[in-house]
Amino acid sequence: MSRRVVVTGYGLITPLGCQVETVWQRMLRSESGIKRYEQFSDFRSQIVGMCDEFVPRDHFDVKDIRRLDRFTLFALAAARDAVAMSGIDFSRENPFRCASIIGCGVGGLGEIEVQEDRYRTLSASKISPYTIPKIMLNAAAGNVAIAYQIHGPARGVATACASANDAMADAFRTIRCEECDVVITGGTESAVTNLGLGGFSAMRALSERNDDPEGASRPFDKDRDGFVLGEGAGILVFEDYEHAKKRGAAILGEVLGCGITTDASHITKPDNEGIFAAAAMESTLRNSRLGTGDIDYINLHGTSTILGDIAESAAIERLFSAEVKTLSTSSTKSMIGHLLGGSGGVELIVTLLALRDNVVPPTINLVNQDPECHLDFTPLQPKEKPLRRAISNSFGFGGHNACILVGKGTDL
Repeated sequence: MSRRVVVTGYGLITPLGCQVETVWQRMLRSESGIKRYEQFSDFRSQIVGMCDEFVPRDHFDVKDIRRLDRFTLFALAAARDAVAMSGIDFSRENPFRCASIIGCGVGGLGEIEVQEDRYRTLSASKISPYTIPKIMLNAAAGNVAIAYQIHGPARGVATACASANDAMADAFRTIRCEECDVVITGGTESAVTNLGLGGFSAMRALSERNDDPEGASRPFDKDRDGFVLGEGAGILVFEDYEHAKKRGAAILGEVLGCGITTDASHITKPDNEGIFAAAAMESTLRNSRLGTGDIDYINLHGTSTILGDIAESAAIERLFSAEVKTLSTSSTKSMIGHLLGGSGGVELIVTLLALRDNVVPPTINLVNQDPECHLDFTPLQPKEKPLRRAISNSFGFGGHNACILVGKGTDL
């Protein structure tokens, strides 16, 4: 029999705050963490979700801040909270049975900008020796492993906006196949930079609702005009159930399965009919030995792009045809923006909180639902509802589709 995988800790760094319960309560009040920033006034889109409450010097010493990029600092800070919540003492664990598997889509984009500027305005000799260790995508996973002296697998996963879900799927399988007992996993990203904002803006992928930042991220609304770039991290502790039970850990939820597919049709545009996204969700159910009727809630990828929202809605209608009228869904990106490689970690934590409290978080700014999207998106306000199991979707440029299915911790 396959080993059961549970969640025993989690930590968040988001535009709505850096404490799990604070973020969750703000979501239930339908608050937005999106703001307009004068520093981006040169761009078409000047609105982003920045982690203004995250102050590096409150978490790290000057030496760490100098040698680590912001996305790695996010991951380390969120990991500290996750590990503290789990109560695990890694000094008492077999370090070869512990892993660090963390997703990141872009890496140290801000550091690339800084060092390019130093090269052009000063000289090649002024490029920092920390440059490569700071920008590499695996820096978050590697530094988390160093922090906890983990000697099992430590790797970064990069599949654009599906990175965190792919990393967590990898973590799930690593425990299931008995390679490890504990995995620190999730995702992190800090791409709110001139190059990041400028690149997505040049693609015309971003909302340009600069005069209404809090209303800019509006998934499934017919007046949506693109996504809002965000930053942050969501880190979780996945653990073998028997291992967690033996040490008396609180069980926050069970990871029941995962599913991964690829559109293989276009590098940025999703499959119009959602065929392969539906296949990823179907694979998740099959992997979990569950049916469509067993799912009560889906935390949607729901970025607020014209094509992406329609494709995801079509995928769910395709798979959940018989249950669509009773299925609840929502996009929490409406409140924090799109954290790219960090989004899946944050959203799985939100999904676990929804199961814990039997409440569906809202899709804010959904005033006029797109007539091509027919689901219950939980517009504007949260909704109380008995919840047993839920799926969290993440889809990324490159055609990557990755889904994670979780159940209540109290069911164990």
